[in-house]
Parts: sequence; C-alpha cells; structure tokens
Amino acid sequence: MNGTPDAVVVGAGPNGLAAALRLAAAGLRVQVVERGDRAGGGLRTEEVTLPGYQHDICSTVHPMAATAPFFREFDLASRGVNVLQPEINFAHPLDGGRAALSHHSLEQTAQGLGRDADGYRRLFAPLLAHADDITEFFLTSAFRRLPLKSPLAVANFGLQGLPNVKWLAERYFTDDAAKALLAGAAAHGMLDLSRPLTSALGMFLGMMSHHNGWPVIEGGSQVLADAMVTALEQQGGEVVTGHEVTDLREFAGVPAVLLDTSPGAFVAMAGDQVHEGYRRWVQRYKHGPGVFKVDWALSEPVPWTNPDVRRAGTIHVAGTMEETIAGESAPAAGRITDRPYVLAVQPTVVDPSRAPAGGHVFWAYVHVPHGSTVDMTEAIEAQVERFAPGFRDTIIGRYTMHAGEMQHWNPNDVGGDISNGEASLRQMLARPVPRWNTYKTPVRGTYLASAATPPGPAVHGHCGDNAARVALREVFGIRQAPRLTPAP
Repeated sequence: MNGTPDAVVVGAGPNGLAAALRLAAAGLRVQVVERGDRAGGGLRTEEVTLPGYQHDICSTVHPMAATAPFFREFDLASRGVNVLQPEINFAHPLDGGRAALSHHSLEQTAQGLGRDADGYRRLFAPLLAHADDITEFFLTSAFRRLPLKSPLAVANFGLQGLPNVKWLAERYFTDDAAKALLAGAAAHGMLDLSRPLTSALGMFLGMMSHHNGWPVIEGGSQVLADAMVTALEQQGGEVVTGHEVTDLREFAGVPAVLLDTSPGAFVAMAGDQVHEGYRRWVQRYKHGPGVFKVDWALSEPVPWTNPDVRRAGTIHVAGTMEETIAGESAPAAGRITDRPYVLAVQPTVVDPSRAPAGGHVFWAYVHVPHGSTVDMTEAIEAQVERFAPGFRDTIIGRYTMHAGEMQHWNPNDVGGDISNGEASLRQMLARPVPRWNTYKTPVRGTYLASAATPPGPAVHGHCGDNAARVALREVFGIRQAPRLTPAP
C-alpha cells in the first residue's frame, strides 16, 4: 500500500478481518498485518498428516458463522463460501450402543429423548422462537444496552443461563441421555461445569442446532478466511503476512490501530505507553485451560457402535453428564484425567473434498491444564475406542499438538487457551478489563478487537466488528457504520 493507511489491523484471524472489512466499507484505506504465512488465525486449514488430507487447525464447525449478524451481512453464499449441514448436528454416545442426538428439527430431537421430550420442548421452543433476537443482542450490544427486540426472551435466556448446567439439566430432564446432550454442548466453554454461566452455552448451542445448524465449510475453514481477504482486497485493502509486530510505534502516524491479539500482547507492544493501572488489570486477566488436539487421517469412517453417530458432524465423547462434569473439572483444577471429555469432529461425513477418494479426516481435542505439554493421545483414542471399537485400526496418519504447540500456531491461544481468555461470568462482563468501553485502550487511537473483548470466543466476527464501529465513531467521526460492501 502506497502511503500511510487510514487504519491498520494487527492479526488476520476472523475478528481482525471482520474489523478490516467494516473499516474498508467506510471508504478507509486498511492494511492488515499478520505474523503467520497466511491469513486465518483460528480458520487455518493445512495438510498436517498426509498429502491431500485437509485438516482445520482449530475451528471446523460454525454455528455462529451461519447465524451471526456480521456474517449474514457478509453473505457467505455470494462470496463462494459453501456451508454444508450434516444430517445430525451433534451426537453424544452412551454405553450400551445408545446415543443422544441433536437433529436440525427440535421435534425430532425431542422425540428421541423419550420421557424427557416435553422437558426438551419446554426448554428450547421458547428460545428457538426468538433465536435471531437473542443472538443479535449478545453479539452486537456487548451487553451494554437493554434488549430492544424480544426483551422477555432475552431476559429468560439470561436468567436460566446464569446457573451451572447441572442445575439446568436436572430442572428439565430425568434420564441420562438428555442430560448428557445438554452437558456436552455446555462443555465447549472450557469451564468447570459446576460454575455459573455454563447453562448459557448449553442453551445457546442447543438453540443454534435447531436454528441454522452446526455446519462445516466445504473445503475447510480456510475458505472463509480467504473469502474475507478477497473481499478486503476488492475494496483496496491489503493483507501483509509473515510480519510480526513487536512495537506499536511502527504505526506512528496511522490514525487507528486495531489489535486482534491477546491483551498481554497488546501491553507488550505498547510498552511504556500503557499506564500501570491498565497493565495490572491485564496481568489479572485469566486464561483458561488449554487443549491437546489430535488430527487423524483415516482409511474409513469411524466405526461408531451406534450407527446414527456416524451421521453426526460433531461428537461429544464422554459418557454420562456426571462423567462429562468430572472430565471438565480436572483441567480447571490443573489436573490430567484418563477419562476426559473429548470433543470430536468428522468433517468428511458431509464434505468428502477434504480427503482423497475413500479417505476421511477426523479430529478431537481434550481440555488440559493451562500450558500443559502432556501427551493425551492415548486417553483420547481410548475414549473414542470405547464407543467405536476398532477405531485405531482405521488410522493411517496422525498429527498431535499440545497446548504450547497450539499457541505456536496461533499466539492468541495463550497456553493453549483457544478462547483467548476464560469465559467466566466476571470475564464475560468485564473483558479484558473492567471499563465501560472495553475495546478502547490507553493508547490513543488503538483498540482491542480480539476474542478477549465482548462478546468473546467463537467465529462470529463481532469482537472485531464492534471494535471497528468504536474506532469509526471516535477516530473518524462516523457515527453510523456503513454496511459491508456487497460481493461484486
């Protein structure tokens, strides 16, 4: 880019690219600077096992990209991003060949839960009726305004979401299948499931399953990142890769700088430009458990005992709700367990393009203590084998990453924490510091735009989009952010 850009975004993950697109829509000259050799962050797709086998390094399943207001405005279909829906969104296998299944249809899901069918309808039908309004409020308002649409539904969601997931499950369900289904979804939050707010994620992800599904992106998550880069370049912006920013003074003279980074990385780049009070708050910001991840290349599909699980995109491998809670309490307490909660995804059940003919890709991760380097491969494969005997015989390639190696792939995953900060109640309300405008930093014209700001983790783009809207207002005097530029 010739001359000084109007705005620089550091980090080309989904939030950084979302921020850049909103700024470019306002007619600004935008440059994105990325440490890695390609854009994407949590959307990277690589051949890490065998040639021709495409593995998503972090995020594969995208209920938020299918639902979030930012991506609805971006219009995935017009950008060549093909969203694929598995027959069953997620499954939770149980011993004895049983499984709890979350279908697109709320009614079909309820009918599969036997005597808990009515409880499931009572919990999710009111949420589903207002899914767009609930989603819009929590993603776009950063919790800083009253809900203008469906206020009673939003309030009901908030009140029921505050307790822990065991409380919610026991309020609505009797049998282990429905309880396990809810707990397995809640465990995506990487929190001890006995803590407050874990109900909220179980409800939200369950609602998403019946709203716009839990889809994958044809060809891999990288396709979405590449589409965002192309859209930015079509508006005159650019993405510079292979450049690590270590000092914000590099951008002296740039009116606005937005950072898709961890809070600690911002403080390091800012140096003495950050006052001691803000620095102390960032030091108190807590990163949660890390993950240990395994990617497999398989010669055939995973041989799940329950045939319905073979049609699911996502599988929560843990057993009962009690086992799921126990598996998640260990990493939160700094312990390793040999019976972990395993979050697994089998993309090739719906997207055969990710592997050569006849082959399959499969990945799983477990939550581990922050920064752990313990090899969890055996524990993960034992849990899968428990519900899919013969699984190990299908493995033809394997690639593992401990928590420290996850951070190497993406520096925002501090200690392997893929949420860029614990998603506790306190840190969701004051993320990353307790101030009204959490995107604004002590450095003039510099804003945080990562998952360390509200509304927090997941591929929805709104941390970056919200930060960009603040920058447009405060730096450029643009109070009404323009809509994203349509695809040509």
